Amino acid sequence: MVDTRIARETVVTQMPDAAALRGLKIVEIAHVIAGPLAGGLMADLGADVIHVEPPVVGDAQRVTGNHKDGVYLWWKVSGRNKRSVTLDLRQTEGQQIAHDLVRWADVVITNFRVETLEKWHLDWPSVHEVNPKVVMLQVTGFGADTTLRNSPGFGKVGEAMSGVVHLTGFPDGPPIHTGFSHGDSVTGLFGAFSVLAAIYRRDNDPDFDGEWIDLALFEGLYRLCEWQVIMYDQLGVPPLRAGNRLANAPAPVVNTYLSLDDIWITVTSGTPRAVEKVAALLGEPASDYDEPRKQYERADRLDELLRQYVAGRTADEALEIMARSEVVASKIFSAKDIVEDPTYIERGNVIEIDDPDLGTVKMQRAFPKMANHGGAVWRTGAKLGEDNARVYQDILGLSAEEIDRLEGQGVI
Repeated sequence: MVDTRIARETVVTQMPDAAALRGLKIVEIAHVIAGPLAGGLMADLGADVIHVEPPVVGDAQRVTGNHKDGVYLWWKVSGRNKRSVTLDLRQTEGQQIAHDLVRWADVVITNFRVETLEKWHLDWPSVHEVNPKVVMLQVTGFGADTTLRNSPGFGKVGEAMSGVVHLTGFPDGPPIHTGFSHGDSVTGLFGAFSVLAAIYRRDNDPDFDGEWIDLALFEGLYRLCEWQVIMYDQLGVPPLRAGNRLANAPAPVVNTYLSLDDIWITVTSGTPRAVEKVAALLGEPASDYDEPRKQYERADRLDELLRQYVAGRTADEALEIMARSEVVASKIFSAKDIVEDPTYIERGNVIEIDDPDLGTVKMQRAFPKMANHGGAVWRTGAKLGEDNARVYQDILGLSAEEIDRLEGQGVI
């Protein structure tokens, strides 16, 4: 039998003592992107996150994307600030150990299929019975209460369902996905937000009886594109693709332009006053742009004039003049631009951290920046099962002999 004595203390990390989420205990029975990103965002702010992976093969995210000499790079960021343990959830004893981790935890994060969680006794009713105060974030493709509850779901399908892909691209071209895992990432952000909302309720409600957060992959992006449904409801026509100018832009100047030295820059406006400044830069009569209606009527003219203006100048020259004229513009940043940019440097947004495989590596800092309770990055993605002994001994109280037996039987 598994020793079910639960050590309630927080595992010591190299995280600032005042980090906002220090002491929050999270068990992450999740893989790839959406669920683990939710845990990762909270780990960056001090939460103790135990990432549970299958023995031998581990999380598929470990071998995703580019690698350097066989060392996969994305995992070093996506797995950072977490402890990795291995556990075979197909075995009864593995499920018992998972329940012990649930007893220890404040939060359980998962994104496996509903039927898989039921088979493992890690669905909401089972988790709630084990720990009535626990908060469970369950990410699925289509919602745990729909007819598609057991259908496989990936972030790109969530993006497609959200309406965002339909809106992205040019009118004469195909719908376009963004260049990263947009749906998964926004779901992770919504997941972290919803977990902390539930924790707030737990800490302020003496009758708190746990919380089950049922989050589908399309719902975060769907919420953020907040004007599309009301526009269709009231106008009878779905918003259409409008390129960089957007289907519902707050002002008519939004686009990208190629400079004389072949550098793309973006010029944008968010208010009528901002459009007036663009018009003044281009030598247009002020009276032609002194109200929003006139600005929208002349949007195509401003766009063409801006295209010609930027095409006749280097990017640095155009951006310098625009800055003096209070026209909002920026070079389109690549990763190279990001790591060299003075503002990124002043904000400390690119950090360096030692990695056992790659030496010193650069990655994003812990966000958001907080004056008194910010987080830190204390490790890159752990090796598979690197924290088995510490977690199973220090948290669950298992003996070294018991751990050896479980390892021998393939449970961990």
